[in-house]
This record gives sequence, structure tokens and C-alpha cells, in this order.
Amino acid sequence: MKAFEWDRLLLDQLPLSFLGEVALRVVFAYLLVFIFLKLAGRRGIRQLSLFEVVVILTLGSAAGDVTFYHDVPMLPVLGVFVFLLLAYRVTTWLMEHSPALSRWTEGCPVPIIRDGSYNLPAIRQQNISCDEFFMELRQLGVEHLGQVRLGILEVDGDLSLYFYPDDQVRPGLSVLPEEFRPRYRKVPQDGLYACCECGVVESLAAGDELKCARCESPDWSLALSGVRNR
Repeated sequence: MKAFEWDRLLLDQLPLSFLGEVALRVVFAYLLVFIFLKLAGRRGIRQLSLFEVVVILTLGSAAGDVTFYHDVPMLPVLGVFVFLLLAYRVTTWLMEHSPALSRWTEGCPVPIIRDGSYNLPAIRQQNISCDEFFMELRQLGVEHLGQVRLGILEVDGDLSLYFYPDDQVRPGLSVLPEEFRPRYRKVPQDGLYACCECGVVESLAAGDELKCARCESPDWSLALSGVRNR
């Protein structure tokens, strides 16, 4: 075998007419995955639970093989689809009748913001990237944590936020990008500062170099207190 043999790279020993079979196989695999999602009752990928993502990946592997491997027959892949659908139906039935199995399989909603600051144990348990989390908050119209009374991470990864009324907004940690949220270990001036790790707000004096009493982080950011823009 030689490198860059175009006959081998393009079709190997397959006839040109095999491309028509590839088109049929792609349509077959596409319809299988689409029908599965419809039968599962899901309208979008963001609604998929962790369990359903595993099912889709398993089906996707079988569907991917059948699209371009000439020696993979189509009926066994259809069998994979049928058995996965049956397994999905049985598992969802068991989850409906067993709360413990449901919690183990899909997890539970997790409160990650309470009263304008992080629920730190939950944040650490979920292993959430700070930058990604802040991006999600910004996309939901949040400028700082003091605007949020309660934030819940749903089992599908979405955030549900419950806001303070404008007259009850409290100072909080900015969720803006780093260039708009400088960090300080030595406070430059008197004011309210939020812990960059847990969001707790403290009144600090110029020159203070303190660790957060809640999480022992030495980094502080000037707390914001503006209301939400609607």
C-alpha cells in the first residue's frame, strides 16, 4: 500500500454506484434517530436528560456505522433501534414508579444560588466552570448575583432563576467578563466587595487584605448593585 493513492482514498474497491447506497443508508439512519426523538416525546436536544443522551449516543454509533460501511446490514441496525426503544420505555416506566431510581438516573434539581450568593457545596459538587456559568447568567439578563433570589440547576442543564424585585436587589458579585470585573487581594478603596469564589459581600476598607470568612478565598471584586435591564 502506498500513501495518497486516490483510488483507495476515494472509493477503495467499491463501485461508484455505492454512493447511491450511502445516500439510502444516511436517510435510513437519519429517520431512525429522528423517529426515536419523536417517540421519546422530546422537542429539542436541550431537553434531553443524561440517560437519554446515552441512549442517543448508542443509537448514533449504530446509525453512523450503517451509513458508510458496506458490510453493515440495515436490519440489525433497525433491531438496535427497536431494542433501545423498548429499553427506554421500560426504564422510564421504572423511573415513574421508583423515585430513587429516577434520582439516581437523572439526578435532582440543585439550588446553586441562594439570596444573592453561591450555594458553595452544590457548585463544587456539580464541577461547574465559572466562566461558562457566568455566560449562562449573562444570557439570562443577570449582571450580578445580588439580583438573584434563587437559582436552580435543572436536571437537563438549564438554569431557572427567580429574581428579587427592583427595590430588594442587594449588592452582589459581578458576572461580567474579567476585563469588567477586576480582582483585588489588596482593596484599593473603601466599599462593598464580593468574594470572587462564593459571592459573599463584605464592607472592606482601603488597604485590607482579607480572606473570605466563608470560603477563605483572598480575591475580591467590587460589588455591583444595579437593577436588571428589561
